[in-house]
Amino acid sequence: MEEPPANTTETTVHRVPVLIVGGSLVGLSTSMFLSRHGIGHLLVEKHSGTSTHPRGRGINVRSMELFRRAGVEGEIREAAAVLSDNHGILQARSLTGDDQEWLFKEIDPGGGLARISPSGWCLCSQNDIEPVLARHSREYGAELRFSTELLTFDQDSDGVTAVVKDHLTGEHTTVRADYLVAADGPRSPVREQLRIGQSGNGELFHNVSLTFTSRGLAAIVGDRRFIVCYLTEQDADGALLPVDNAEQWVFHVPWHPERGETLEDFTDERCREHIRRAVGAPDLDVEITGKAPWHAAERVALRYGDGRVLLAGDAAHEMSPTGAFGSNTGIQDAHNVAWKLAAVLGGWAGRSLLGTYGEERMPVARATSERASARSVEHSHPGYTPAITPGGGPQGGVLTVAMGYGYPYGAVIGADAGRPVVPGELRLIGEPGTRAPHLWVVRAGERLSTLDLYERSFVLLCGAGSPWADGGRRAAARLSVPLDVYAVGSGADADLVPEVGPEWAERHGLSDDGALLVRPDGFVAWRSRGGASDAQETVAAALVELLRLSSLPEAPGAVHGR
Repeated sequence: MEEPPANTTETTVHRVPVLIVGGSLVGLSTSMFLSRHGIGHLLVEKHSGTSTHPRGRGINVRSMELFRRAGVEGEIREAAAVLSDNHGILQARSLTGDDQEWLFKEIDPGGGLARISPSGWCLCSQNDIEPVLARHSREYGAELRFSTELLTFDQDSDGVTAVVKDHLTGEHTTVRADYLVAADGPRSPVREQLRIGQSGNGELFHNVSLTFTSRGLAAIVGDRRFIVCYLTEQDADGALLPVDNAEQWVFHVPWHPERGETLEDFTDERCREHIRRAVGAPDLDVEITGKAPWHAAERVALRYGDGRVLLAGDAAHEMSPTGAFGSNTGIQDAHNVAWKLAAVLGGWAGRSLLGTYGEERMPVARATSERASARSVEHSHPGYTPAITPGGGPQGGVLTVAMGYGYPYGAVIGADAGRPVVPGELRLIGEPGTRAPHLWVVRAGERLSTLDLYERSFVLLCGAGSPWADGGRRAAARLSVPLDVYAVGSGADADLVPEVGPEWAERHGLSDDGALLVRPDGFVAWRSRGGASDAQETVAAALVELLRLSSLPEAPGAVHGR
């Protein structure tokens, strides 16, 4: 990190609950999710604005569920509308030859995804999604400072003191925050200062991402609306991605610095000829408009935090781009850490709850990064020739990795410690530590998914007329924990009426007199398959354990014998 000038007089002190370092996809997601919880924060980003290069554009179903609940799913889909008909991955020697194969043609063949989620996949580049996130954060009162760089930070038992520099004015500001979230990328200066090491296979391959315009390429592509096309012509391989299916395109060309190649070697003329050979059209019009190097790696931080400093996104993990696992894992990091910060700062959880952030997210990153590397091998990603086949084991398809991961440990009770973090098949049946099932219900005349209930508070689901409802409300009031209780059924006393289909209790792994406790991030925290002799005490004890509260207050009116 840059040292502030010795003669700098720091007269401005800015106090915020959370300081976010890094204003790309994960930092902005953290900002928006914190804003939804009403947690004040400052985000600083050294670049002058949001991303301008189209990259990181695959938003998976789980991330879209989170954006749906945050109220931005519709705007993200509008921003991505030009690519809404693009599906599948094509592999071809060239676009003009006969040697072509769809690695897969549809993201959701048969439409089976609708049975398990109210959302779907979305192809939205970071340069399109980031302005949406930034706008919503600001609407909720977030302070976002671009062209502002973190210079130094120190922490003590009560908070973090940082110095940031405004590159436009030269002003230095001292920021005092309760917590710092570092979303400052794969070369994270914050992680480096904390001396947090990394595990994994390290660097995998290198590419230069070229943006270019071509009016003639659309006619060659025709009606092949792919997400990406891997072109495998010898000495002209690479990955072609449409930006608007008309004139704007991206091409990832392999870069081999280990052979002595430098970025200066990628002249416009070389890049034009490479694209023409790859496509199979020697006279194709190509105008190079931008170049951005990127490095694919498999690394996961050995710790996700130190004291009051927490890592998220690429600062915590790097993954091969195949499958878009890295950016989505980062978005889901942001959601996990945001509700836990909100709980701690809101006074309804003990500070040690934040220790469960890394306990939950680090194993997910390790399993997912292994799967991303394995998928790059399966797809013969241009530029990647691994010496050994990456591990990862039988982890199922992309949907299983994206949605089926679980938390055997952390802020959960009763999770199966022997269950793989990413299982071999997708099972969303109400098990503690997994994403709660999706079920369409009607509440006060409004149709919604049960997933729409989970964001700012814990949620207790139980049968209509169950003693769990009153017991849960009393337990939450006793602990001052935000808890919404919903009685599910078809009677007059039901809050949620399921649509026709399997019984709600069966879908959640319960008997008719059971109950399910769901966290603000939509993961099952605890469940009781049946009834309990004292619902209030049972729910209260679960909340104390989950939220790392110091003790269980006495129930009002409790009488003690001698």
